[in-house]
Amino acid sequence: MKTVKNRSKKGPKKASSSSGSKLPPVCYEIITLKNRKKKKMAAEIFPSKKPANSNSNAVQQYHQQNLTNNNTIPSPNWQGLYGTIRERNSVMFNNELMSDVHFVVGPPSGTQSLPGHKYVLAVGSSVFHAMFYGELAEDKDEIRIPDVEPAAFLAMLKYLYCDEIDLAADTVLATLYAAKKYIVPHLARACVNFLETSLSAKNACVLLSQSCLFEEPDLTQRCWEVIDAQAELALKSEGFCDIDFQTLESILKRETLNAKEIVVFEAALSWADIECQRQELTPTIENKRKVLGKALYLIRIPTMSLDDFANGAAQSGVLTLNETNDIFLWYTAAKKPDLEFVSNPRKGLVPQRCHRFQSCAYRSNQWRYRGRCDSIQFSVDKRVFIAGFGLYGSSCGSAEYSAKIELKRQGVILGQNLSKYFSDGSSNTFPVWFEYPVQIEPDTFYTASVVLDGNELSYFGQEGMTEVQCGKVTVQFQCSSDSTNGTGVQGGQIPELIFYA
Repeated sequence: MKTVKNRSKKGPKKASSSSGSKLPPVCYEIITLKNRKKKKMAAEIFPSKKPANSNSNAVQQYHQQNLTNNNTIPSPNWQGLYGTIRERNSVMFNNELMSDVHFVVGPPSGTQSLPGHKYVLAVGSSVFHAMFYGELAEDKDEIRIPDVEPAAFLAMLKYLYCDEIDLAADTVLATLYAAKKYIVPHLARACVNFLETSLSAKNACVLLSQSCLFEEPDLTQRCWEVIDAQAELALKSEGFCDIDFQTLESILKRETLNAKEIVVFEAALSWADIECQRQELTPTIENKRKVLGKALYLIRIPTMSLDDFANGAAQSGVLTLNETNDIFLWYTAAKKPDLEFVSNPRKGLVPQRCHRFQSCAYRSNQWRYRGRCDSIQFSVDKRVFIAGFGLYGSSCGSAEYSAKIELKRQGVILGQNLSKYFSDGSSNTFPVWFEYPVQIEPDTFYTASVVLDGNELSYFGQEGMTEVQCGKVTVQFQCSSDSTNGTGVQGGQIPELIFYA
């Protein structure tokens, strides 16, 4: 399991009184974040610090023992082995020694008994302080907590006892729930940071649903950025079918969704199929329409191409005969019927273009293509989504080129596509697109490459810039060792990066 560890730095900030006022519904039990390779390793975001004390290995040994309540004190004078209060406190993590309370954590089918020390817990959480020392404190030796997973409760205890953050992809949502419930804001913030760094099109819809429940607006905004830019990937992900109805409606209403409407329609039907199973309904056409309800009319079916509608939505069986006839009339008739469906196309996202050359030129023997690679490396200071490249075309009149474009990070291919483009003989750039936009993380160099095949010489860029400011995004360029056709920072091909930000 992939984990991330860090010793927290506690500052003078006080927990907001609103952070624990509303507890979200317990919905994390049906969510599992699959442990996949991240664009940036979690350990790079929360780097571990080495304790100065030579006994740190012993402390780590106790952490491992205590995770399973398998703790032993090797010496009557064990306190003398540890030079700091943090290290001595860490020994008490999940330790029966001197414990004065026990928590029975988890649902009835999978409870775990965990020991605690009221003083330590009260110092770290205002909820525990009220529970043990407040005016309404109850003197109980055992406290049942059925709505928190044992692994998540242990992660919170480890932070309270050891001042360390230990998060894993498959328990981070449950840990966030526990941190919110017991008002442990620094741990909650670390959970949100972990989720943001793990964010991708595959889990963006699920995290959008959870971020709204947990009232985390920054995470919500990041989710929307991914969903908008990589809408078709997000809609086709397994996680899309796990969202609640309210989140489904918010996605279907989204004006900036960058997807074909037929993809939106098919995703909604897939969600309806799973929702029928959740409601223990047979997934018939009638029941799918029933669970979709009025959300069906948020799909902008009249904006589909006629081919997509005729071969897709019209034959799905979800639409009534009258609705199908009216939509066909909408496409063909001069006097269009009134429709319940939204008929205005989505605005989508406007791509930005980062142009790295100050001028372009052509010569009688340049720029020639014989299957060699033109390549450049770049990095950005904010997360963006590369949709494609702008390429130069023929300098000898109109011509067609075959282009294989590729985007890599540290040798790993993140996106590629093979397509053709027609140039009109001008010095303009011509867009070549990836099948889906590729997510690019900040402060990491990526390699953009193209292999062109064409008989005609083309324009090429010159007076290249190592740094370009494009809106709010700063892009830096450097030469790539993959380039075998002469492209570099100062001149060559790939004059433009086309991206969403």
